[in-house]
Amino acid sequence: MKPGSLRSRLRWLILGVIALVLLPLGVFSIKRTTQEVGELSDGRLAQSARTLQTMIGNVGLETIRRKAGEGGVVVPIEAKSTQERALHEQTYESEVGFQVFDMQGRLLMVTGNIADLPPPTLSDVGYEDVELGRYRWRLFTLPATPEGVTIRAAERYDSRRDIANALWMEYVLPPMIGLPVLALLVGWAVRRGLRPLDALASLLATRKPGSHETLALADAPRELEPVLAALNAQLGLLEEALERERRFSADVAHELRTPLASTMINLENAEATRDTHEADVALASARESLAALARRVEQLLSLARLEASFRDGERSVVDLSAVARMVIEELSPLIADSDVELDVELPDRPVPVHGHEVALAALMRNLLENALRHVPGGGRVQFAVGSERDKAVIDVIDNGEGIPPERRAAVFARFHREAGSRGDGYGLGLSIVQRAAQLHDASIELLDSPFGRGLRVSVRMPLAA
Repeated sequence: MKPGSLRSRLRWLILGVIALVLLPLGVFSIKRTTQEVGELSDGRLAQSARTLQTMIGNVGLETIRRKAGEGGVVVPIEAKSTQERALHEQTYESEVGFQVFDMQGRLLMVTGNIADLPPPTLSDVGYEDVELGRYRWRLFTLPATPEGVTIRAAERYDSRRDIANALWMEYVLPPMIGLPVLALLVGWAVRRGLRPLDALASLLATRKPGSHETLALADAPRELEPVLAALNAQLGLLEEALERERRFSADVAHELRTPLASTMINLENAEATRDTHEADVALASARESLAALARRVEQLLSLARLEASFRDGERSVVDLSAVARMVIEELSPLIADSDVELDVELPDRPVPVHGHEVALAALMRNLLENALRHVPGGGRVQFAVGSERDKAVIDVIDNGEGIPPERRAAVFARFHREAGSRGDGYGLGLSIVQRAAQLHDASIELLDSPFGRGLRVSVRMPLAA
C-alpha cells in the first residue's frame, strides 16, 4: 500500500471489508432466495394440476366430454377491469393456465393463453420449459389417470422474473445507496476515533525544546498509553543526554579557561624576562598550571566515562574487593607522596554487585583522593570494603577538617569547594562519586568520623545474588 493518510487507509479498509462481506452474502442470498422461489412456484404449479385433476374426477369425464364438444372448452382470460386496475397494479391471471386432454389426445379444457400449445407426449411427464410466442412458460404435466385424462398446468416466467427483480432491488439497491452514506459516516467515525493522535501531534508540536514535562493526554485510549510511555521514556533519555552534553561543555569551557590563561601568562613572562631565576619561576608556575589542567581534564573525562560505561550494555557482576585493590595499586604514587597513614580493610571473600567496573573504580578513586588531599600531614585515612546483610558497604573515614552537617548536601554540586579546604581539587570528586552511586542504585551518607574529627563517607549498594 502506498504511503498516504492513515484516515484514508482506515476508511477504505473498513469499506472494503464491509463490501467484501456484504456483497458475496447479498449475491448468495439472492441466488438462494431465487432458487427457493422457483421451488415454491413449481410446488404451486404441481398443486394446481393435482387440484384440477381432483375436480375433474369429481365432475366426471363424460360430463366434461359432453360440454367440451369437438373443440374443447376454452377458458377465456379476461382483461382487467377499470376497478381491478385501480385496486391492483398487476394481475397474474394471464401468466397461468392449464390444459386437459383425454386418452385420444383430444383437448377437453384449455385456458386461452396456452391454447396453441401442442398436446403432451407420453414422455412429457413432470416439469419442462417451452417457448410460446414471445413468452417462456414453465409446464408441469401429470401422468394420465386410469380414465386416460392428462392434465398440464403452466406458468409464465414473468412472475418469477418479477420476484427475482424485486429481490435484486431489495438486496442490491440499498447497499448501492447506503455505501456512499456509509463512507461518509465511516470517514466521520475515523476522524473522531483518531482525535487522540491529532492531540498527541499537537502536543508534540507545541512542546518546547529542553522541556522536562511529560506528555499527557486527557482520557487517552488504552492503545495510546504504551506509545505515550515510550515517548516519555525516549524524550526523558534524550533530554538527559542533551543536558549532560550541555553541562559537560559548560564545565569544560569554564574549568579549562583559568589554567590555560595562567599557563599562557607564565610562558609569556618567561619569554619576556632576561633574568634566569624569574624565567625558571615562571616556567615552574606554567608547569604547575599544566599539571592542574591535566588533572582537571582527567576529572572531566572521568565524568564522561561514567556516563559512557552506563550506556554500554547491561550490568555485570563486579567484585568490589578486586576493584578496591586495583584502585589502591593505581593510587600508590599518591599514597606514597602523601604524609597520611592509610588503613585498608578488604575482605578475603568477594563482594559481588551488579554494575560497571569503570564507574565503581571512579567512585572509589575519587573518595580516596579526596580524603588523601584534604587530610593534613600526619593525618589518618581508613578505607574499608565489606558487606552487611544484603548490602555492599564502602567506607572512607578521615580525621581532617570535616564538613559541618548543614553544608554536607551542597558538596555534591559540581565545582563546589568548601571555604578553607585543603588540597588542589576542583570540586568534581564528590560529584563523580554521586553520579556513580546513582548509576548503581546506591546511597551515600556523609557522617561524623569515629576518629573524633573529620568525615566518614559511607556508600551502600545492593549485593548481587
